[in-house]
Amino acid sequence: MNPRALLEKYFENNQVALDIVYRHSRNVADKALEIATKAGLPQEELDFIEEAALLHDIGVCRIYAPKLNCFGKAPYVWHGVIGREILDAEGLPRHAMVCERHIGVGLTAADIVAQRLRLPVREMSPVTTCERIVALADLFFSKKGGELDLEKSTQQVRCDLLRFGEEKVQIFESWLSAFGVGEPL
Repeated sequence: MNPRALLEKYFENNQVALDIVYRHSRNVADKALEIATKAGLPQEELDFIEEAALLHDIGVCRIYAPKLNCFGKAPYVWHGVIGREILDAEGLPRHAMVCERHIGVGLTAADIVAQRLRLPVREMSPVTTCERIVALADLFFSKKGGELDLEKSTQQVRCDLLRFGEEKVQIFESWLSAFGVGEPL
């Protein structure tokens, strides 16, 4: 499976958006591989993590985000669900779950209801080690213009998560501890 070719298929002629998503995803993949290698995961899992990290934002192709040069109909928060649908249709169910479960430190059904997110009400939090590693790595990188290649510090990530509640910061802290991630990684 070639993640870049799959991204090209879904971003079709939108080279600007493809470049943004691929650069972001490459940074996430490199960080995820660093974390997974330090955690001692076997090569088979490293290969999966790299593919999943490169594809985790494939659903961005169908969202409305002019700053990313995307003009689909769905709101940004849907990109994980859309990514799952795309990768399920491609016969990649394990990769699909990474897409759906990578938003922040995960979205619970209670989060979806409490925040009145117009998403399916179901658990969308990382379950497997690989899912957690990709979600963790994603927290360190933005898709914002001018920030694509800037890695956030753990303190910046904590501040970003705090607006969603202390429990989200605690999940992040537990992942840092579980994977032996500190400053600097």
